[in-house]
Amino acid sequence: MTQNLSRLLNTLGAIAIAFILTYAFFDQFYANDLPCPLCLLQRVAFIAVLTTLIANVIYGPKLIHYSAMILSAFMGATFALRQVSLHVIPGTPGYGEPFLGMHFYTWAFVVFALVILGATVMLSFNKQYQNSGYLPFGKQSALAKIAIALAVLVCSANMLAVFIECGPLECPANPEHYKLLNTDS
Repeated sequence: MTQNLSRLLNTLGAIAIAFILTYAFFDQFYANDLPCPLCLLQRVAFIAVLTTLIANVIYGPKLIHYSAMILSAFMGATFALRQVSLHVIPGTPGYGEPFLGMHFYTWAFVVFALVILGATVMLSFNKQYQNSGYLPFGKQSALAKIAIALAVLVCSANMLAVFIECGPLECPANPEHYKLLNTDS
């Protein structure tokens, strides 16, 4: 696998993760489905995976990036599996509305497992590491520029939304409103 193909695959992966975060963000506001603390931890893990994908795009594929990606996806899968385990008992309601038959946290577990699998496979292609180096934004492909811009936008928007939801303190276990937008407090 050449470095260009590796950068392209990492770019496509970054766009996919940015889409997942954008959809969760959209659902948060459209369906007024506020993320719980475990949901927020899963988003942090998705952002960490996204960051490592973008690092592979900008700085070239590196073993440390793939290792950090696998670790981030493992942590995200752990958070997602914890949330699945809270709702697996029959009669226990899930958190939020299902999407295509599964809740977001179940989908998150599936996606994190796929990230671990994909990063593990990508690690094995040694040719991608040859002459791997920094590529400035101006020299990136149009698709890579879109992926980088999406990553910055999605990460920034999520950080702002979490601050508005939780304020500077601990997030509520079962959020019902945005703490900083609540006029009753």
